[in-house]
Amino acid sequence: MSAESTGEIIKSLVVNFVIAVSKGVAAAITGSGAMLAETLHSFADCGNQLLLLKGVRATRRPADHAHPFGYGRSMYFYSFVVALLLFLGGGVFSIYEGIHKIEHPEPVGDITVALVILFLSLGLESWSTLGNIKTMAKRRGKTPFFRYLRDTKDSDLIVVFGENSAAVLGLILALGALLMAKATGDGRWDAIGSLAIGVVLVGVATFLAREVQSLLVGEAADPSLLKSFEELADLDPNVESVLNVLTLQQGPGEIVVAAKLKFRSGMETDALVDAINSFERALKARVPEVRWSFIEPDNAD
Repeated sequence: MSAESTGEIIKSLVVNFVIAVSKGVAAAITGSGAMLAETLHSFADCGNQLLLLKGVRATRRPADHAHPFGYGRSMYFYSFVVALLLFLGGGVFSIYEGIHKIEHPEPVGDITVALVILFLSLGLESWSTLGNIKTMAKRRGKTPFFRYLRDTKDSDLIVVFGENSAAVLGLILALGALLMAKATGDGRWDAIGSLAIGVVLVGVATFLAREVQSLLVGEAADPSLLKSFEELADLDPNVESVLNVLTLQQGPGEIVVAAKLKFRSGMETDALVDAINSFERALKARVPEVRWSFIEPDNAD
């Protein structure tokens, strides 16, 4: 887990706490359901970021007898919990609040304070989201953005991006709902805003849960690792062919590799051991994320 990722989580936590308190004040003044939904959303995000920080701490525990490959997957567990909380704590409640307000519409009060807070919140959330996007840009390199979102193993960054982007969209919806409710005098517009925010949160939570679930179950490392493995094998005079390679993403920046290689015939035991160790050193030097490698000499898969 990089310090860059942890910094993004902490930045989002501070921003969301300031915004949550501000939204709460605006919700109390206006009586707006959309503002209440946004307040709960921001407080839920604060809790989510605390969970991600707990996940970061858990991944740093050293390997032990019960967990010989360490605790890297803890990050995926906490990321999945965050997705569930975003779904239940933010999305479902916002939808419920929207339906309730549609059935029992109430006029909104003075929205001046709410508008100031919403615009301020939108600025802060946009700043946080742009910082998140810049961090992901460094990680993804030349990989297209949406492909990176689907394929990346950086669950912490994806969860923070999902929360931030949902917050930006939610604020835009809350602004529109408040303005329409005030302009028309119809409180149902505010209810529609709350409902729309809930749908956005449920959609983002579903996307995050699906992405993290695959990593939690156990997903292969990025295909580029296989390419690097084969290139190293081609350069190694002791390796005749690659018979099979299995990879496992054990956590952010932690990969397990197990492979069968066909080495040149006639090698003595000591020479074969040295060749295997040399290949493993070259692999870890080229792909630092490989924490564990198990190379087996064989004639067939």
